[in-house]
Amino acid sequence: MRDLLDEALAGVAARPTRLILTTLGTVLGVAALVGTVGLGQTAAGQITQRFDLAAATRVVVSPDDKGGQQGEAATQLPWDAPDRIQRLNGVDAVGTVSNLQIGDDLVQNVTGLDSGAGKALPVMAGSAGLWDAVRAVLKTGRFFDDGHDRRADKVVVLGKHAAERLGINRVDSQPAVFIGAVPYTVIGILDSVSGRAELSDAVIMPNGTAREAYNLQSPDAVEIRTAVGAAQLIAEQAPIAIQPNDPSTLSVDAPPKQGAVRKGVESDLNALFLLLGAVALLVGGLGIANVTLLSVLERVSEIGLRRALGAARRHIAVQFLVESVIVGFLGGLLGTAVGVILTVSVSWIRDWTPILDNRLAFGSPLLGAFIGLVAGTYPAWKASAIQPITALRGT
Repeated sequence: MRDLLDEALAGVAARPTRLILTTLGTVLGVAALVGTVGLGQTAAGQITQRFDLAAATRVVVSPDDKGGQQGEAATQLPWDAPDRIQRLNGVDAVGTVSNLQIGDDLVQNVTGLDSGAGKALPVMAGSAGLWDAVRAVLKTGRFFDDGHDRRADKVVVLGKHAAERLGINRVDSQPAVFIGAVPYTVIGILDSVSGRAELSDAVIMPNGTAREAYNLQSPDAVEIRTAVGAAQLIAEQAPIAIQPNDPSTLSVDAPPKQGAVRKGVESDLNALFLLLGAVALLVGGLGIANVTLLSVLERVSEIGLRRALGAARRHIAVQFLVESVIVGFLGGLLGTAVGVILTVSVSWIRDWTPILDNRLAFGSPLLGAFIGLVAGTYPAWKASAIQPITALRGT
């Protein structure tokens, strides 16, 4: 065994330039594997840490259309549902939202009345608490409040895209839009919302206005924004607070637990990065196989002399296998170091917390050795098949 290792190390070190070039393929492959998986785990950790609070703290309660039996009246949310939910510990904001059925009415601004250039925009209704619940941000103007709701004032807030389609970009002159033939004063324009993307395309009026103008019977849904970590508890308590007699008639949309999100993100990222690393390792293995095969062809005379002096076929095969394993192990060791440095460097530049599986860091050199073993199998067999007399005669 000692002689075998000595000969293998001598064969590997005899051509240092070729050793470097051969090892480079495995170095790149293992570095790509360790670096990509490490960065994938790190990115998954950052995604979890910076998990969108709008999604992590959002709970939506709506009537369950599938819950009632045939012939029963459809479940309706009470108008005081926000007040009932607001009493729950962990609720930061709550409001109602509804889609209005306006028939064939079009929405148009004053300048479009003569040309009849109306827009088929969605019209929605909401309570004053809706804006906080969906984290709405104003571009200009103001939101409607409880006073507008109680008085059924003919005011609306335009979503960002709805305002663009209507050609309205300011409210200081109290512009008006017509829904059908009824004018409504625009008091605000949204810049962004979280959770209810359709609000950006809609014209939103107070619940009281919608009840008077379109006979809105009940809200379509209740939007709830909870404190961080309270979403799961509120999702259980909200139906009971709204419908204590039959909470099963309500449907609740709650965010998944962050642990499940983290595992899902890590699984998806690792699958992609493992594929990339596997391709890089395949290229490195082919490099080892090609160079080892070339080494066999160049050392035919050496092989023939060893066979003539009594070396068996297995001795020749094992020697070349050990050389391939040494090259693969060195490549795996250097590749692991490069991958770890890459992960730490990118994390430091991005101000992330580096995350790396210890099993991957310590197992990658062994993986490189295994790649060398597999890549060297055919060249080793080829070398062991050379007959002494043929080798010496050729020399």
